[in-house]
Amino acid sequence: MSATPPGKKPTVKQQRAEQRAKKLEAYKREQARQKRNKRIGIGAAIAGAVVVVAVIIVSIVLTPQAANYTAGGSGAEVEGVQTFENSSLHVEGVVDYPQTPPAGGEHNPAWLNCGVYTEQVPSENAVHSMEHGAIWVTYDPSLSGDELSALRAKLPSSYVILSPFEGLPSPIVLSGWNTQLQVESADDERIEEYLEEYWRSDLVPEPGALCTGGVDGPGRES
Repeated sequence: MSATPPGKKPTVKQQRAEQRAKKLEAYKREQARQKRNKRIGIGAAIAGAVVVVAVIIVSIVLTPQAANYTAGGSGAEVEGVQTFENSSLHVEGVVDYPQTPPAGGEHNPAWLNCGVYTEQVPSENAVHSMEHGAIWVTYDPSLSGDELSALRAKLPSSYVILSPFEGLPSPIVLSGWNTQLQVESADDERIEEYLEEYWRSDLVPEPGALCTGGVDGPGRES
């Protein structure tokens, strides 16, 4: 494009050429801006995706995974398991149980929702849950945090109640309907053996009945 001499009015052709040049320059600047923003957007999206993936991985690694057991039992014998002959009857009020903690017997018409409790729960409601096939895992309130964490790692995700209990005969006691196992520590291999054999047993008075939809005890955590 030829320059217009000073003091001389540009021709129509020259004006149009200048306008086209300005439009072309503006278009190039806009294209460059869009490309720059696109690169920034892609980079931000990749960074965000990396963060999301990292969070998912960390949550999977750090979240305790529930142990898996087979419902019912095979009739296997577990060393140290005691068996009883408690009856099943719905009653109101406090029950004087022959075992500590209870391993079956008369119980409240409302069952205890299965889960983790930080306080001692009503025995009469927990026994009803055991009637449905749940295992009641009780521990001495003085149990260390590490021991309690190790114990929790061995438990299934459903049909189990974990709660402290005063006056236990051993630091940890696992109770199913008319069965019970007393152990000294959370690393006892018989804990898994007991759960494999008696968790959701077919021999309870009401096999397959719910362990949710009942009542909560004090200090429910999950």
